[in-house]
Amino acid sequence: MALNLEKQLLFYGSYHHNPTNIKIHVACVPVLLLTAFLLGTNSPTLVQLPRWLTISGLPPNVGTIASVLYSLIYMLMEPVAGGLLAPFLIAWTAYANHLTSTYGATANYWATGLHIGSWLAQFLGHGMFEGRAPALLDNLVQAFILAPFFVWFEILFFLGYRPELKSRMDQAVEQEVLRYRNSKSASGAKPKGISIDGDP
Repeated sequence: MALNLEKQLLFYGSYHHNPTNIKIHVACVPVLLLTAFLLGTNSPTLVQLPRWLTISGLPPNVGTIASVLYSLIYMLMEPVAGGLLAPFLIAWTAYANHLTSTYGATANYWATGLHIGSWLAQFLGHGMFEGRAPALLDNLVQAFILAPFFVWFEILFFLGYRPELKSRMDQAVEQEVLRYRNSKSASGAKPKGISIDGDP
């Protein structure tokens, strides 16, 4: 996966153009990522670190390692946005380690239920509003990594971050959605729920 920010946002944005579907993802994608980190903290320690590299509350289990990798990828893609998100991801993972070590099965039951519910809501959003299969069906790894960062950028754009990038991406996504609609029309399949003006 190339670390070209605009290319990656365009890939993911072309699957998430409908405003209602975007709102569903803004609500559900963070839940998916954070509960996945929590469930990953149930794994045993994968690497024995020297004492000077050991951080209290962050044993090197699957959850901790995943949160560090996500943070590094995001900072490489966009240092400011990634740098703002990374401390939250690491802090949550430390809290997730506390939850699983303190509450055990109860924390896992809640995380699993929220995780499954978020997946169902997103598939519903694609089926009812976007009219296009999720990005993960075309590129599983790319979609899993990009989804949280795409949502983070939706929030940052809403707060006024990099308006010139938002303008470029909006135009590029509209062109990509139009290309998709035209290809579906040419093949005789009618795309549902997608509109260039953003309405279902």
